[in-house]
Amino acid sequence: MIFYIIGGVVLLVILLILAGIGIFVAATYNRFVKLRNSVKNSFAQIDAQLQRRFDLIPNLVETVKGYASHEKNLLSNVEASREGYLHAGSNAEKIAMDNRLTSTLKSLFVVSKNYPDLKANATFLNLQEELSETEDKIAFARQFYNDAVTIYNNKLQMFPGNLVAGMFGFREEELFNAVDDADDAPDVDFAVRPAKCPHCMGVIGNEKICPYCGTRVVE
Repeated sequence: MIFYIIGGVVLLVILLILAGIGIFVAATYNRFVKLRNSVKNSFAQIDAQLQRRFDLIPNLVETVKGYASHEKNLLSNVEASREGYLHAGSNAEKIAMDNRLTSTLKSLFVVSKNYPDLKANATFLNLQEELSETEDKIAFARQFYNDAVTIYNNKLQMFPGNLVAGMFGFREEELFNAVDDADDAPDVDFAVRPAKCPHCMGVIGNEKICPYCGTRVVE
């Protein structure tokens, strides 16, 4: 009889342990799902702003072409970034394309200083402002996303949650690291330059007199 009682107690203990493990696994799994969905939702906020940013690119390129058609390589890099984003299959690819665009836009706006007529163009100025506002929104959404990713990744890495994560195939997400400077920008060839006024640096082509400031060009 005593053996039956001991066996029953041991079985009960085992069942309680298994039930505890099952509850822990289920709770941890649900926690990971919740955190992963939070990451997806926060990236969706970024994605909406990135889409808005890339939607502005065609108008920007067409506007710049009207005044700085010689900057073909730079404009091609801008368009290539947009195409890469539209065909990106993962968050990491979208982030890479956005960082590429950020670097290229820096180069574009630096170059625009050489074209006074472009800098004064109302459409160009409006696009610059819209891009700047969108970038601010992206920065805010990026911080929210990175916070969500950090919490999620920490839970995946810590014991014993990492055991459950491995069982169900949860994987770490990448942080959205923005470009710090233009050093990573795609190479831009500025070998071919339009003639500029030595006084105001306006593009004058083959003109003898600058159409912007009236300075006579001495060959």
